[in-house]
Amino acid sequence: MSKKQLINRLIQVIVVLFGISFFTFGLTYLAPGDPVKTMYASTGMMPSPEVIEQTREAMGLNKSFLVQYFDWLISCIKGDFGTSYSMKKPVVDIMLTKLVPTLKLAFTSLFIMICISIPFGVLAAIKKNKIVDYIIRGFTFLGISIPNFWVGMILLYVIALKLKILPVVSIGDGLEKIILPSLTLAFAMAAKYTRQVRTIILEELNKDYVIGAKARGINSKTILWKHIFPNSLLPLLTLIGLSLGSLLGGTDVVEVIFSYPGLGNMAVSAITSYDYPLIQAYVLWIALIYMILNLIIDISYSYLDPRIRERG
Repeated sequence: MSKKQLINRLIQVIVVLFGISFFTFGLTYLAPGDPVKTMYASTGMMPSPEVIEQTREAMGLNKSFLVQYFDWLISCIKGDFGTSYSMKKPVVDIMLTKLVPTLKLAFTSLFIMICISIPFGVLAAIKKNKIVDYIIRGFTFLGISIPNFWVGMILLYVIALKLKILPVVSIGDGLEKIILPSLTLAFAMAAKYTRQVRTIILEELNKDYVIGAKARGINSKTILWKHIFPNSLLPLLTLIGLSLGSLLGGTDVVEVIFSYPGLGNMAVSAITSYDYPLIQAYVLWIALIYMILNLIIDISYSYLDPRIRERG
């Protein structure tokens, strides 16, 4: 990717973030309920209407929509996303606290998924229409069909409650706290990616360069791992990047089931408590992480595929 292309992409990121920030702030502005009353209700007390009005004025909520938006946008650019209504803490501090567990969960789940999907996807492709292929495809169909929350509840019931191998609640440090939520997330992803890997490998197997390599007597394993697999990395990299973006945004249902202290659990709590500053910061985080990951993937294409670099 050239410098001009990189600058254009960065400009696109800024424009999209600006649009998403406006859309997000507008939705929270139009949402029913009074943020000031919600903030006081979370403390278990409701002051007089005069105090509520004074608080609204102090928070700038009596200003027009555009004035409120630009005040909030300028604060966000400075790194100040406001104070959480329900937790009475700066939003940035809360997000950073929840980000660390989410990073651990995301990369652990992704690692488990890669360890399962790539070997099984390749095996299903090279054993096409044989018993091994049918068994793997059957398991992938099962994995895609079962919802994540149901898988999580089954693992919770069998492994945590019945066998008592792992803890029920995934709060605190320790590898054992992250195993069940990671397995739950990796289960559906591994099923999807195994099918994707199988499809990509089968497409590569039918291409001319593979047929030519076989005709020259090159070993099948050499063809697979030195020629087919590298050519399959680009579509796989795109899919993995999208999944990582989803994981880094927090996986709401799974985190709630296991009481995991990540961004997804935080987002659910923020929505149920009408914590608008936290919701706004969370949406911006999701948008930012997806765009950054897409940009990184696009840049990596030119390094993985020389043809793209030459065209650039």
